Parts: sequence; structure tokens; C-alpha cells
Amino acid sequence: MNEEKIVKKLSNVGILGNVLLAAFKMIAGILGNSGAMISDAVHSLSDVFATLIAYIGVKLSQQKEDKEHPYGHERLECVASLILALILAGTGLGIGYSGIRKLVLHEAIEVPTLLPLIAAIVSIIVKEGMFWYTMYYAKRLDSPAFKADAWHHRSDAISSIGSFIGIGMARLGMTFMDPVAALLICLLILKVAFEISQDALNKMIDTSCDHAFEQKVHSFVEEQDGVQKIDLLRTRQFGNKIYIDLEISVKRDISLIDAHAIAENVHDAVEQNFPKVKHVMIHVNPGEE
Repeated sequence: MNEEKIVKKLSNVGILGNVLLAAFKMIAGILGNSGAMISDAVHSLSDVFATLIAYIGVKLSQQKEDKEHPYGHERLECVASLILALILAGTGLGIGYSGIRKLVLHEAIEVPTLLPLIAAIVSIIVKEGMFWYTMYYAKRLDSPAFKADAWHHRSDAISSIGSFIGIGMARLGMTFMDPVAALLICLLILKVAFEISQDALNKMIDTSCDHAFEQKVHSFVEEQDGVQKIDLLRTRQFGNKIYIDLEISVKRDISLIDAHAIAENVHDAVEQNFPKVKHVMIHVNPGEE
């Protein structure tokens, strides 16, 4: 299955699944007297917009390089991830505000019926399944936006677990646990939003790759014919791609043509053996005799 089909499939599953689930949970929350389940339904509805933004971000990031953007458009996917994180944070704060109002203002809290409890169980199963499904294909695409979308699904599943506990305890007589569950859901959602935004920002500000990856590249380059040693190795993340700046030493008495050939060989070998590397910029230094 090619990338375009995977992106379309993920988008369709995410949008349709969340619309149906949000409608079901909203009805269950209203008819079943559960503020936690209504908050849960709003969370699911926000996932519809999250999937749309992920789809748009991925499509824009896949555009080819042009005159105005010679390095490509990969960072647009990180922009999409940041927007997703903001939506998620906004949803979490809204849920938290609703819970605080009920607790602080001592609003009347009705005892939930059995319906929202059933809706919570259905939501946990469905959203956890959507998380694994989306994450599987997001990893195949190496897509930060769809990975963020997958975590939206997981946070919804966690939200439903909180709803299940709160609704269950409210039915046992502790009605205050319904808004308390909403507050716990808020904190969990904010945590996920922070992690998504942190990852997106790291990929937008030329953060270097981890030490293990750089060490692997370093060892690989040293093994190439004609390379005496590595004088400099720097990496930077550009969306879901990587750029490498490299300085190598070669024998000082070889011709410019031979030095260039060594550099070309290193350049091609790195890009072929490390698929996430989009480009290697190589500078050749005179080494030992």
C-alpha cells in the first residue's frame, strides 16, 4: 500500500470512527446524567478535527521542493502536530473547567445511569484499537502528525477509563467522583499535549539526533574506503527527515578528482543506508600522507 492510500485510509477511519463514537457518547452522557461522559464525547469530537489537521499537514509536507522552499516542506507536518497539541490542551482545559465548576460551585450532580457506564467500556475498546491501528501506519509513514493523532486516540481511551471509574463510583453513591474523574482526565490530556508539542518543537529547531544514531553514522562513515578519520559530524532533524554535516580527512597527496570520488561515495552510501537522511553535506580535509 503506497503512502497516499495509507494517509487516506487513516483519515477516513479517524474521522468516521470519532464522529460515530462522539455521537454515541454524547447521547449516553445526556440521557444517562453523566457530565464525565459528555466531556468524554467532546474529547472524541475534538479528535475529528485532529485527524483532519493531521491529514492536511501530511499532504502539505509531501510537496516537492520548489524555488521558494529548496529544502522541502517536511516541517509543515510539525506545525500540524503543534496545532493538534493545542487542540488537545484546549479540550483538556475545557473538561477540567467543567469539573471544577461542579465541585467549587456545588452544582447539583445527578447519579449517572447504567448507559454511560456501557458507553465508557465501548469507548475504551474502540479508541485503544484506533490507537494501535493509527500508530502502526504512522510508524510506517514515519509521520509525527499521525503519531500525534494516534495519541489523541490513546488519550481518549484514557479519558474513558477515567469516566468509567468516576461514573461507577458515582453510581455507588459518591456523586462527586463524576466531576473528579473529569479533572483527572484533564491532567492526563494536558500531559499528552505537552509531550506532542515538545516533540514537534524539537524537530522544528534543528535539534540534533540522539547519540546512538550519531554513533552509528560515525562508525559507518569511518568504514568507507578512503576515509582516514572524521573531523566533524553534526545532525539536525528537519520534520521527519535528517540532515548531516560531515567533515572527513583523506590522504593529502591524492588528486582533487579522487578526493571528490571518496566524498561522493560516502554521501551516496549514507543516504542509501539511512533512509531518514535526506541529505549529507560533506567537506574534505587534507589528512595524513
